[in-house]
Amino acid sequence: MTNRRDFLKQASILLAGGMVGGSILSGCGGSTHKKPGLQLYSIRDAMEKDVILESLKKVSGIGYKYMELADYSNGKFYGYPPLEFKKILADLGMEALSSHTQVEAAGITLDNAKAMADDHAALGVKYCVQPWINDEDRTIEKYKTMIADWNEVGRIMKSVGIQFAYHNHNFEFKPTDGIIPYFDIFLKEMDADLITMEIDLYWVTKAGHDPVAIFNKYPGRFKLWHFKDQLKPSAPTYEIEKEDITPVGAGSIDFKRIYASRKISGLENHFVEDDNQGNGQPFVGIETSFKNLTTKILV
Repeated sequence: MTNRRDFLKQASILLAGGMVGGSILSGCGGSTHKKPGLQLYSIRDAMEKDVILESLKKVSGIGYKYMELADYSNGKFYGYPPLEFKKILADLGMEALSSHTQVEAAGITLDNAKAMADDHAALGVKYCVQPWINDEDRTIEKYKTMIADWNEVGRIMKSVGIQFAYHNHNFEFKPTDGIIPYFDIFLKEMDADLITMEIDLYWVTKAGHDPVAIFNKYPGRFKLWHFKDQLKPSAPTYEIEKEDITPVGAGSIDFKRIYASRKISGLENHFVEDDNQGNGQPFVGIETSFKNLTTKILV
């Protein structure tokens, strides 16, 4: 592949609006782990440089051993080089299975994509996930352009043993020009060998779709899951409304039913994510989610 100036700029792979330490690429890998991992975006305010170690110790104390990171910039994870951060986690009996990474607003060249792939390979991850599309880029033509570019990124990731992936919200399910982009563009045009899906069970439910029905229609395409709960059922929406996010098992989503279809989905790893940081009590929220998952849902 030849380098293209401002590669993916046209795809506008930008920072997720309002997301501290915005997440663009992430990795996850290895064999299936029954215990849930944690997306560290759930405790983002507690992952500032001066309290990182203290926060990770709290997470480990709750019982989480598998991490999905949410801060990658300039070749470092939470300010640490890959091998150093890997050791920090290992010393706590933890492992990074995934890592949301930051891409500059100016875009990314193929060289930068290779550098990110190498950094994530050094950390030991196996998947890299694209989890956001800006409002202005949610059109049919831009979706197609981005997915063509992502397939190229997928080849770069695969060259170092990493598979690219995509994390959904609810806007991808909004009917547009007579089609539903998630089904008619994303799953159709993404190379299944290069891009797997990180399905967010909350956002799928928020859009009015049934994850189990999606698994049955597209078996094996969903190696990564995000667990977050919805306080109570609501009418389908395609807006990013997250005020009703609640700890897993404290809301209305039937996760036990969904988990029963894990083999059909192709599940390998799953993570708790609380966009609302436990409504001001992030460690309480993630502890509730861990307890409910390990004693009531993943059993």
